[in-house]
Amino acid sequence: MAPAAVLDKPSEDQMSEDRMETAECVDRLTLLRSMPEAPLECQVCVVGAGPAGLMLACNLGRCGIKVEVVDDRADQTPVGRQVKADGLQPKTIETFRQMRLADPLLQRGVRVYDISFWRSTPDDPLHRLGREVHYPPVIDVLDPYILLVHQGMVESLFIEDLRKRGIEVRRNTAFDSYSVCDNKGGPLQINCRTNVTQDRKTILTQYLVGCDGAHSKVRKSIPDAKPVGMSQPSVWGVLDGELDTDFPDIWSKTLVYSQEHGSILIIPRERNMTRFYIELKSGPKGDRNQLGQEFVMQRAKEIMAPFRVGWKYIEWFGRYQIGQRVANRFCDNHLRAFLAGDASHTHSPKAAQGMNTSMHDAWNLCWKLNLAVRGLAKPALLESYEEERRKIALDLVNFDYEHANQIAGGDAVALAENFKTNVRFISGIGAEYGENAVNMMEDQSWVMGEAKPGCLLPPAKVTRYLDSNPVDIQLDIPMLGQFRIYLLMWDVHQSRIFLDTFVQAIASPDALVSRLSAAASISYAKQPRAPAPEDIYLRPERYTAVSHLFTFALITTMPKSEIEITDLPPLLQDSRWTVYLDDIPEQDTRGSLCTNKWLGSLGPGEVAIVNVRPDGYVGSIGRWDSSVDDAGEDAARWLDRYYDRFLQVPPLVQASS
Repeated sequence: MAPAAVLDKPSEDQMSEDRMETAECVDRLTLLRSMPEAPLECQVCVVGAGPAGLMLACNLGRCGIKVEVVDDRADQTPVGRQVKADGLQPKTIETFRQMRLADPLLQRGVRVYDISFWRSTPDDPLHRLGREVHYPPVIDVLDPYILLVHQGMVESLFIEDLRKRGIEVRRNTAFDSYSVCDNKGGPLQINCRTNVTQDRKTILTQYLVGCDGAHSKVRKSIPDAKPVGMSQPSVWGVLDGELDTDFPDIWSKTLVYSQEHGSILIIPRERNMTRFYIELKSGPKGDRNQLGQEFVMQRAKEIMAPFRVGWKYIEWFGRYQIGQRVANRFCDNHLRAFLAGDASHTHSPKAAQGMNTSMHDAWNLCWKLNLAVRGLAKPALLESYEEERRKIALDLVNFDYEHANQIAGGDAVALAENFKTNVRFISGIGAEYGENAVNMMEDQSWVMGEAKPGCLLPPAKVTRYLDSNPVDIQLDIPMLGQFRIYLLMWDVHQSRIFLDTFVQAIASPDALVSRLSAAASISYAKQPRAPAPEDIYLRPERYTAVSHLFTFALITTMPKSEIEITDLPPLLQDSRWTVYLDDIPEQDTRGSLCTNKWLGSLGPGEVAIVNVRPDGYVGSIGRWDSSVDDAGEDAARWLDRYYDRFLQVPPLVQASS
């Protein structure tokens, strides 16, 4: 039998065919580039300038990736005209804090801390059944409320951030189709039509991401990406306006159920407005267009009786039919075209998940695309996008189906129980990923704390060593597309041998972490992160002094008086802005030390390492006995083994080294 190497070797005919396909692709690109209006060229093309598309573009632009955003609308969303785009959940607020974009939203939004339930029957007038805290203390978040802001405010934040980096959304530009070069390695050709004249425009790109909504044209262009699910027969009306009412719970999230007339979900909004989601339980037969604004306003008054309900003005009215669908695929077979947001999943707006889930699709994908464009990602990294976010989409539509039905059914007890059961998921912190290349869950039997692979890093308060500032550890290091590697120990002096051998091992030219850092340095030198005026205050260079790919941090319970920066190995001395003292448990959300919260417990001579992904999820956790001679080297090998699962040194860099 012929050896495997001979069997696997391509024939001369195959190689000749590949060369012909490559030549044809190059010829086609040369022809396109020689046309009177040359095609636009970028590394990532984002279709759709809603929250998902702008979140993606904003973070890619910050990372220095050449991104083009096209949108078929003439302008951004002026008010909250997307029925899903109202509330930001605690995890989304945390994400905006990590991006340093939260302040304008916190200043202008309305915070909702509780939910109340009302009910009426033909024999029993409308009365309050009870109140619940929206996010009870069991949900460990920094912001235990929903922040009500409309979609236009969120879009404006992203657009302004993009503009600071020289990126503008291309308006009146509709995606038409895309094609892949025959050799699969060439750029994608994106075909668009612009303006009312429907002029053709071509974009050449490495990656395409469809964030173009429930009727996504990008999704229709990806084979086998058909959305699967169902629509429910009930129709709901939506009214945004300023109320004139004597109803007492108008500034709480409130469910009002009338056995005779249906349900209303009341959502307080910014600018003194209130949103009503109104179930149209019965009404004019036939054409749903008969369910107009006047009819819906009258139905709201009937459900809310005997309370007075009127409107000083109506800013927006709409109708929708609930549908829960998830696309079969979130990417194409070549890992070149992706879907995010409503293009990949749709559901009802009543749990305030739509904009949150959509933006976190983009948050998950942006750092993976950054590393892929730079040649640092193995295919497994991009494959993890569909694995992770399709699971969350399925979890969401399953929850949403039950939640929407219980709102329509008016069973306050069942709804409250369903809410309590799913409150971690609703808040965003319960969106958890399974084992894959990026989440290493091998031998996790000793993991007793709240930091777990595939889960978000829990919030904790620590003191930053250098300036004694109390900081939120999960927020302090800015998101620059880099991994965070936290080393936790009780006593730095007792663990000094471990630290020395660990740092020497990962700095070795043979260590993967060292070679990846060198490759990242070359990449960011050629294509640096895009600066912004506020960088002079934020000083992002503090967090890339050692590596553009990894920010190392040390957390110790030692008093500041017993440790100097010079006591640390050189790598950690250069990471001085990320040395922390775990000494302020009284300021924590749970009154706990960071070390205890994350790890459950840590022995006096133990050292733990927590790898945190660029999106704030824990990737892997390990711990070692620092008294064992080769523990530091073993930890370095473990670190290499984790990152070898999904990162690579680009071939050209390997060849030159």
